[in-house]
Amino acid sequence: MAYTIKEQDNILIFEIDRPDIHNAINFDVLAGFRQLVTEVNSNKEIKLVVITGAGDKSFCSGGDLSVFHELKTAEESYAMLSEVAKELYKVATLEVPTIALINGTAVGGGCEIATLCDFRLVKKEAKCGFIQGKLAMTSGWGGGTYLFEKGMRYDKALKMLTEATPYHSSELLETGWATEVFEGDKVIALQDFISKMILPHSTVLKAYKKQIIRKWEQSKLFERIMEEVKECSILWEADVHHEAVNSFLSKKK
Repeated sequence: MAYTIKEQDNILIFEIDRPDIHNAINFDVLAGFRQLVTEVNSNKEIKLVVITGAGDKSFCSGGDLSVFHELKTAEESYAMLSEVAKELYKVATLEVPTIALINGTAVGGGCEIATLCDFRLVKKEAKCGFIQGKLAMTSGWGGGTYLFEKGMRYDKALKMLTEATPYHSSELLETGWATEVFEGDKVIALQDFISKMILPHSTVLKAYKKQIIRKWEQSKLFERIMEEVKECSILWEADVHHEAVNSFLSKKK
């Protein structure tokens, strides 16, 4: 199984379970996100959703290039990008708060997934960044669009995207991307964070989340994400992107 979903004290924990390949996303993991959304929507007792990665090295390295690099044209890439983006939008707009428990490196699409969450708890040793630019493409699952919604200064958000490099946890905290930085066991860090929240009053948590969702609906967040997907698919088709990916893969061998 490429993922696990566990419920504990009305908190749903989704763990990407592909540590051998840095918890990269494939269609099996995407099916897991689909299941996550279904379980939250069908269980009104759920108060929080936590997304994390297996192991202690990687939160998520983004798309599995062994799968997605087979896509060559704009049409092929758009089909994949739009499918993932639509499912992740459902995660972002769940009626309960979401926490990215970042246990290790989060780059590319992994950084996009962390960004769409309401809170980001980052392990001190972790690095996170939108590295897509080095592959001659933009974020393609909505990550850039979500980033500009997260209350960061515009210039810092744009800098993070255009530098296309992983940031240290201290930098992530300084820019406002990280909610908190933790040391040691991620479970203890999570428990400490949620202990400060008004979990007994889940109706209040959901009411505040609805305020955010209404703002996103009014500003046509979904439509803007799909424009991002379209732009990414056009860049995906270019030879310079495929050359950059081939170069990256050859260095890993």
